[in-house]
Amino acid sequence: MSDVTNRDQFGSRIGFILASAGSAVGLGNIWRFPFVAGENGGAAFVFIYLLLVFCIGMPVMLAEFVVGRRGQGDPVGSLRRVAGKAFMPLGAMGIIASIIILSFYAVVGGWTIKYTLDAVIGSLGTDVASAGAMFGAFVKNPFAVIGYQALFMLGTYMVVARGIGNGIEKFCTIFMPVLFLLLIVLAVRSVTLPGAAEGLAFYLKPDFSKVNGSMVLAALGQAFFSLSIGIGVMLTYGSYLNKAEPIVSPAFQICFLDSFVAFIAGLVIFPAVFAFGFEPGAGPGLTFVTLPAVFSKMPGGSIFAIAFFFLLVIASLTSSMSLLEVISAYFVDERRWSRKKATLVVASFTFLLGVPSAISLGGGLNLFGKSFLDAMDFIASNVIMPLGGMGFALLAGWLLHTMAREEFSDAHGVPSIIYPAWRVICCVVAPIAIGWIFISGLKW
Repeated sequence: MSDVTNRDQFGSRIGFILASAGSAVGLGNIWRFPFVAGENGGAAFVFIYLLLVFCIGMPVMLAEFVVGRRGQGDPVGSLRRVAGKAFMPLGAMGIIASIIILSFYAVVGGWTIKYTLDAVIGSLGTDVASAGAMFGAFVKNPFAVIGYQALFMLGTYMVVARGIGNGIEKFCTIFMPVLFLLLIVLAVRSVTLPGAAEGLAFYLKPDFSKVNGSMVLAALGQAFFSLSIGIGVMLTYGSYLNKAEPIVSPAFQICFLDSFVAFIAGLVIFPAVFAFGFEPGAGPGLTFVTLPAVFSKMPGGSIFAIAFFFLLVIASLTSSMSLLEVISAYFVDERRWSRKKATLVVASFTFLLGVPSAISLGGGLNLFGKSFLDAMDFIASNVIMPLGGMGFALLAGWLLHTMAREEFSDAHGVPSIIYPAWRVICCVVAPIAIGWIFISGLKW
């Protein structure tokens, strides 16, 4: 086991917040959130999602921060130090989930690079039919899909191999403000399009008659996926936070930024989709088939297309870096590998694991009645992440509450006013809610 006292650290609180928000603000918000919201009725889904982010997601995030800062290590090592060997499987489950997510995440990340380049040269397609044909031809070309997947994974590796301060923090400090700016500019353009009002109504006017167990499960899975909780990402980042820094206010700020980006992404997509008469429930193809057609009809659309897909590249990289960091940290902390060796081996293995996802949409490779990519997404975000979140909530609320009280306290030892509510949520509310949603939504 490596010396936890010599661990790398974030250089500043803002660096920690931007890196953690970067993990949360990724394809989960800008690619996945709009199409899941579109498939689940729009505004009602958005309302439930926001409620779950702050009422369940944030308390679970704080639980991970407590374990990470006290354990000063990867998910497995931190849980062993603060709770004992019996809880190491919870950390191992998070690492496995990170591997699964990164394997298919890199595939979609590769798509963002390809589409950014296509936007630059103006070859995205002029309508849904042509854009769909181009996307279909692309995903059926395994050499192209795997090539872009490899390029994306290489970029992720190059940042993470440089460490926390010189790699992840520096990248996020530079590019996260760029992401926020591009997103706001795109949203302003979208909501001012003629005919955008119908899209705004779909997105902002909830119809709660559409709420059911599967919708709430989808919202919970989206909240956990976009916040990167339940798999040890926030635990690992929390272990790199200086002990003099608070953890409550950063958690709120991270959840706010995550929700803000997801919400603004919807403002970018739905008004534009409705303005030009396209289908909001188009599934994963909403971004890579419908939006190119939207941009082709929008005045100055080529510029906005370049900005949007470059935005996706940044968002996908900030999240993939956090996933690679979780897995690599295990080998650095527990196996005493060098950072460069750990990141290289993990990135290579995860790339190979992602190849079935890369070829699944074009070659009919299915699992449990879904494409291999969709099956990996479902297993990770709808099964492992909620169960992991439940585990962290129960552990922190029932066994580590004294540590949490200390971590939530100010310099004078006065605990945060949210501590009592946090403990009730972790001990009772979050486990019951996650369990009920999990069982009813999956229809066992």
